[in-house]
Amino acid sequence: MLRPFFLLLLLSLFLAPNAKAQRKFETSKTLGLTVGTGYYLGELNPTGHFGGRFQPGFGGFLRFNVNRRFGIKASLNRTNLLYYDSDSNDPWIVNRNLHFRNAITEGAVVAEFNYTRYQIGNTKDRFAGYLFAGLSLYSHMPEAQIGDVWYELQPLGTEGQSSSSGGNRYATTGFAVPFGFGFKLNLGHFSALNFEWGMRRTWTDHLDDVAGYYASTAVLEDEAGPLAEELSVSRIENEGGLEDPVGQMRGYNGLDDRFAVMNVSFTFRIDKSPTTCWDR
Repeated sequence: MLRPFFLLLLLSLFLAPNAKAQRKFETSKTLGLTVGTGYYLGELNPTGHFGGRFQPGFGGFLRFNVNRRFGIKASLNRTNLLYYDSDSNDPWIVNRNLHFRNAITEGAVVAEFNYTRYQIGNTKDRFAGYLFAGLSLYSHMPEAQIGDVWYELQPLGTEGQSSSSGGNRYATTGFAVPFGFGFKLNLGHFSALNFEWGMRRTWTDHLDDVAGYYASTAVLEDEAGPLAEELSVSRIENEGGLEDPVGQMRGYNGLDDRFAVMNVSFTFRIDKSPTTCWDR
């Protein structure tokens, strides 16, 4: 009765080092350099994915591949947004005549799951698609232009923030949930290309500085200055013949903004030299 047990024990002791070695063999660390672009969904682009005036972005990441299916990636990215109401097909948005740019700096940690077995440098695992999701911390500052000068909008309180007619100024840092998909393509024994698209779910409505209703232009001029008034209201035609738009809709209150990142990355191993004798 004990003989099968001892045989199983001996087999387990024999296979354990090999399994441990295999897990160690499958782990790797890679460094990636990224270039790409991004877009956002919000008041100046309420429904159109891949809309706006695309601006270049860049970043980098460090990935720890736990095995051929699962990895953890820490990244730092810069995404630049540029939008104009005048580019819209909606007459009301065009008449609002606002614009902004925003350079978003984001640090993220995400988990990646490969659809198929993949290992960088392995000629038998040349290509794989993957999904990812995680958590990020970002900072941003929307700006608008008068003449040749760009002005930071958050300190001005263009919707009456920190004035007698509004609440507190919005935060310029926040958490987001990045999620998306990508593809990995081995180039050789040391390097690979990654192609990735990812959306960022945020909890702010102020990536574009547009959220709710117009503040009183008289209050803005009196308490925040003429610059705040000019950057708050730039409509081509007044609605209802009213010079002061106080209380009229400026944005869609309660609808959080989101932004997406599309990039191409060159990645390479940094932990050890791979081998051409890959063990399946």
